[in-house]
Amino acid sequence: MSKINAIITGVGGYVPDYVLNNEELSRMVDTNDEWIMSRVGIKERRILTEEGLGTSYMARKAAKQLIQKTGVDPDTIDALIVTTSTADYKFPSTASIVLGKLGLKNAFAFDFWAACCGFLYTLDVASSMIQSGRYKKIIVVGADKMSSIVDYQDRQTCPLFGDGAGAVLLEASEEENIGVLDSYLRTDGKGLPFLHMKAGGSVCPPSHFTVDHRLHFLYQEGRTVFRYAVTSMSEDSALIAERNGLNKDNIRFVIPHQANIRIIEAVAKRLELPMEKVMINIEHFGNTSAATIPLALWEYESQLRKGDNLILTAFGAGFVHGASYVKWAYDGKK
Repeated sequence: MSKINAIITGVGGYVPDYVLNNEELSRMVDTNDEWIMSRVGIKERRILTEEGLGTSYMARKAAKQLIQKTGVDPDTIDALIVTTSTADYKFPSTASIVLGKLGLKNAFAFDFWAACCGFLYTLDVASSMIQSGRYKKIIVVGADKMSSIVDYQDRQTCPLFGDGAGAVLLEASEEENIGVLDSYLRTDGKGLPFLHMKAGGSVCPPSHFTVDHRLHFLYQEGRTVFRYAVTSMSEDSALIAERNGLNKDNIRFVIPHQANIRIIEAVAKRLELPMEKVMINIEHFGNTSAATIPLALWEYESQLRKGDNLILTAFGAGFVHGASYVKWAYDGKK
């Protein structure tokens, strides 16, 4: 029996229309374009401003575009997985809402929570599901409405984040040496003090106190997170490259989580890659958490060719981190 591989056969994406640029942000908090660009490399970010719309709206938009682009029969989808840190509700799952809106009749759905590393983890889990032979087609969506948990009075964190969603279709294939071929994923568990949201969970449920003291917003100790992210993403990418015979000559693109341009540059330097071989969207989208990698694939899709070697890498709250090797399965211009 031939080995089953999981291949990406299409990419969809969605970002809100509203653009929050650095000039406007500087009127909300004590910051400026030069400070933001020199430290993180973000010029603008997209924000979902419409009242009553959450992460599921963006995830549905990205998944619907994916289905239309690929022409896949919705009734043949086996599963829909949404990875997010900004679920619409504590329950039900955001994925169940998206599935219902899309009308997928023969699929099950669940959320996967691994912060900014969510897409990387979920891609590996979905690939394993397909490789088991039990499932043939799975939609993976990375989506986050980061504006819903950002404190726009905190000049350190509010310039960093934006909203968006990206989706990929994973399918079973018996073609050799193609698809999601290798992953190195780790969690060291040291990250709680440095990156978290204090209130809203079972340890610290919502109350008048938590609201009055602004405890429902993202907290980040930037220097510590930066140091861990640089080390982890660089070392993980180098490890994946080494054990798969990849180098600066045969890597087509590295797709890093878009948290900080200096982190991205450090990963490229470790792999000895020119920046032309790095997918970057941080300048105009900011950090969209679980959506950054699929959104980058969405924007760069036309440049990809069948057989291209890609390294995906990310780092997030927890601390969770890792890298994956994907051999691209189709010509993006088709």
